[in-house]
Amino acid sequence: MCTESKSAHYLHDDGSLLLVFMQVASPIPKKRARIEIIPLIDIMFFLLASFMMVSLSQTHMKGIKVALPSTQVPPPTQVKDYVSVRVGAGNAVSFDGQYVTDDQILPRLFQLHAANPNIKISISAEGMARHGDVITVLDKVRRTGIQKVGYQIRAAQGGPAAGPGAPGAPGAPPPPPPPH
Repeated sequence: MCTESKSAHYLHDDGSLLLVFMQVASPIPKKRARIEIIPLIDIMFFLLASFMMVSLSQTHMKGIKVALPSTQVPPPTQVKDYVSVRVGAGNAVSFDGQYVTDDQILPRLFQLHAANPNIKISISAEGMARHGDVITVLDKVRRTGIQKVGYQIRAAQGGPAAGPGAPGAPGAPPPPPPPH
């Protein structure tokens, strides 16, 4: 009975043998094919850019070569914007390093003012120049109509006007030498 009960599943009603097929799941999952759209778009953009570059490189610019006349431009005239006037000992006056006699100072200033009405004059004096000579040059500059005048000065080198903390003033005296 035991055998009959086991084999009963395989026997048909009329006693013939019945084969039953079992469906067993595969350990490898079955995948359906998918078309990825993102890589497809990337490839299409690459092809588009490639075709554009190739078509642009094959285009030849055709035109007529024309020899245009060149213009001969003279070098621009240098209009002085700044002039340094230095007064030395004995009323020696120089304009940008060129010494000028006393009777040529006023015509030279008029010439500079005519070339550039906004010219800037910087007046400096050597240590041995007289104060009156510097004022005379300043009066001549004002007489020509030049309005922009500056003065070049240096800090005092010691003396009663320069305090201990003033620039250019001597520092504290050196300490005495150590005893032997």
